[in-house]
Amino acid sequence: MRLREWATPLTIGAFVLMAATGLLMFFHLDTAFNKPAHEWVGLVMVAAVAAHAVANWTSFKRYFLMSRPGRALIGLGAVALALSFIPIAGGDEGGPPPVLAMRAVSKAPIANVAALSGRPAEEVMADLAKVGIRMPSAQANLDSVVAGNRELQGKAMRALFSAPQPGG
Repeated sequence: MRLREWATPLTIGAFVLMAATGLLMFFHLDTAFNKPAHEWVGLVMVAAVAAHAVANWTSFKRYFLMSRPGRALIGLGAVALALSFIPIAGGDEGGPPPVLAMRAVSKAPIANVAALSGRPAEEVMADLAKVGIRMPSAQANLDSVVAGNRELQGKAMRALFSAPQPGG
């Protein structure tokens, strides 16, 4: 099978999925599967576009060599990419809201976090111990115990804020 026979349709298919999921995420209409689909198909799209460029190399290099608008648009894309790496001062105020909330919960004494969960500190500490997180006191914070371990942070958040299971 020739490269062009599958590279171009794969590029088109990946673009359709990327465009649809990107728009859904932009307008906050996405479902739980849209973001991972967008990310993983993005990787497929990179490979598909590379294969498409190879399959159409003669036409592709014309944009670099003979087309002033083509070079301008490619250059504009390169400049936009470079600018996207420049941090905007005060742009996100320390991160997205869920990250800020996690950071605040992780740095607060577990007694304060227990109040947020609507349960006594002793009960929260017992639930944390069940998932392998032993708090030395109600004044200790999660940061001091989990030491940046994301897996333990996730277990802690589930133990703190999940609805109690029947019989458990």
